[in-house]
Amino acid sequence: MKKLEAIIKPFKLEEVKEALAELGIEGMTVTEVKGFGRQKGHTEIYRGSEYTVDFLPKVKVEVVLADDMVDKAVTVVVAAAKTGKIGDGKVFVLPVEHAVRIRTEEIGEKAV
Repeated sequence: MKKLEAIIKPFKLEEVKEALAELGIEGMTVTEVKGFGRQKGHTEIYRGSEYTVDFLPKVKVEVVLADDMVDKAVTVVVAAAKTGKIGDGKVFVLPVEHAVRIRTEEIGEKAV
């Protein structure tokens, strides 16, 4: 099993969710996060004062998948989240050693 973590622009969440649903991926965790990468934020003017916005709003989507689904999932997430502009985000794939569904006590991929 693998865990896919995607940090994306907030307005792309619905497209990513629909793309994953088309693959048959039913569950996901979504968290509102803030961060920056190469763009290092930007400056804004508010009531005549200039200030730097270091952390930009993003959304983190987390999905645990069977190993054979990972490449397809990464491909659809990248396609759905891409705008071609700086700050589109990142996708990370991490190993998952163990999973248990609390309600039924199913273990491994059955728990996902």
